[in-house]
Amino acid sequence: MAAPSSIVWLRNDLRLADNPALSAACRRGGAVVPVFIWDPEAEGAWTPGGAARWWLHQSLAQLGTELQARGTRLILRRGPSLEALRGLIRETAADAVFWNRRYEPAVRARDAAVATALSNAGCTVHTFHAALLFGLKAIATRTGKPFQVFTPFWKACRAAPQPGAPVPEPAAFPAPSLWPDSVALPHLGLEPTIDWSGGMRAVWHPGEHGAHRQLLRFLDDALAPYPAARDRPDMVGTSRLSPHLRFGELSARQIWHAVHARGAVDATPGLLNGADAYLRQLGWREFAHHLLYHFPHTTDAPLHTQFAAFPWADDAPGLRAWQRGRTGYPIVDAGMRELWHTGWMHNRVRMVVASFLVKDLLLPWQAGARWFWDTLVDADLANNTLGWQWTAGCGADAAPFFRIFNPVSQGQKFDPRGIYVRRWVPELAPLPDKWIHQPWLAPAAELRQAGVELGRTYPEPIVDHALARQRALAALARVKSARPREQ
Repeated sequence: MAAPSSIVWLRNDLRLADNPALSAACRRGGAVVPVFIWDPEAEGAWTPGGAARWWLHQSLAQLGTELQARGTRLILRRGPSLEALRGLIRETAADAVFWNRRYEPAVRARDAAVATALSNAGCTVHTFHAALLFGLKAIATRTGKPFQVFTPFWKACRAAPQPGAPVPEPAAFPAPSLWPDSVALPHLGLEPTIDWSGGMRAVWHPGEHGAHRQLLRFLDDALAPYPAARDRPDMVGTSRLSPHLRFGELSARQIWHAVHARGAVDATPGLLNGADAYLRQLGWREFAHHLLYHFPHTTDAPLHTQFAAFPWADDAPGLRAWQRGRTGYPIVDAGMRELWHTGWMHNRVRMVVASFLVKDLLLPWQAGARWFWDTLVDADLANNTLGWQWTAGCGADAAPFFRIFNPVSQGQKFDPRGIYVRRWVPELAPLPDKWIHQPWLAPAAELRQAGVELGRTYPEPIVDHALARQRALAALARVKSARPREQ
C-alpha cells in the first residue's frame, strides 16, 4: 500500500538545499506536494511591500523551474492559508503538512491557529527551525530573560552549540500520480502593473542559484577586506546577500559554514578578521529576530515607552523630499535614489538617511520604517524594526538619541571621492571632491562651471543641520524631563 502523501508549505524558505521541512517530507515516503500560498492578509499590518513582492515573483518562478527539472512541481494557491491547505489535503489525500517556522507576530498567530485546526482534523503537523542559526528560546540571560544588548547576546550565541552542517537537497522528489490545480504565477498579482522594476532587474538575480553565485562572489572578493570596506558605499564591500536571506533562497546556516570554510582571514591590523566581522553581522540578524519574538509590539511602538510621547514634527513636504532624494544633502539623496532604483541601500547609508529623517527632520521612525518596508527588496520585519528603533534611540541596544549623524562628515568619511554620490546624484557629478558633499558652500564660479544651480538643478538643503541638531536635542530633553527611562 502506498504511503500517504505529504504537503510541504513553503513560505520564506524558497530553496531546495538545507530545507528541513522539505527534506523531512521527502524522507517520509509517499508523494510530496510543495505549495506556496499567497496570503498577505495573514501578515497583519505588515503586508509585503511592492519591492518584496517583485522579488517574490522572481523567486517563485525560479523555484518552480528547479522543481520541474527534478520531475515535480510547485503548486501555487491563494489564501486564507488554512482554507488552501484543507483544499489540498482533500485533493491529495495528504495526512501530514510540513513547514519551517516563521517569527513575525501576526504570522506566528496564524500558524498556531492553522496547526491546531489541522491537528484537530487528524492531519499531522511537522514544523522546523530553519531561518536562524540559534533557537529563539535557547538564548537567554542567566535569569532566563531576553537580551536587550547585542554584545552579551552574541557572546551567549557563540557559547551555545554551534549551527549544524547544512544538508543537501533531497535525492528524490516523489510526485503524486495526479497533481492538484495551481494558480498561474502572474495571477497572484505580485509584479507591478506599471513596470518600475527595471533597476532591480538590472542588478539582482533572485532565486537559489543567484543566491549561491552571490555568496561565492562575496567570499572570493569581499570577505577579506570586509571589516574596513563594509562601511564604504563607494566600494563593493558588503555581501549583498540580505534579500536572498529574506526569502530563504540561502540559509543562514549555509552562509555560516561557507564563511567558516574559508578560515580566519587576516584583515587590517586592529580590526576583526573578515570572517569574524561578517559572522557578527549575521549575529545582528539573530538579535533582531530575538527582539521581535520577545517584544512583538515593537514593530509599531517603541520598546522604551517614554519615547511614545516624543514630540515628533508633522512635515509632509519634508517626508516627501526625503523619500524622493531631494533633501539637498548629497549622501542622503544618493541613498534614497539608490533605494528607489534598485530596491536596496548600503547599510552605512541606511543609518545616515534614517538619522536624517528622525533627527534632522524630527519625523517619526515609523514613517521611515514604512517607506523602507515598501521599497526594500530585503524588507524583513525583524531587521527593519531593530534598525529604525536603533536609530531613534528607543529600542534595545539603541544608539542614544543624542548621537546624530552629520550627513556632510559621513559623506566625506565614507565616500571621500564622491564616487557614490556621483553615481546616484549625477547632477552634482562635475563638482570637485571638496564640494561634492556640501555644494551649498561651493563658490559661485565652481557651481557655474559644474552646471549646478542650487534650487533648480539640485535643491538647497531643506534644513540647517546644526539648527536641526539643536531642535532634536531640545525635544529629547523634554521627553527625559517628563518621564524617567525604564530599567
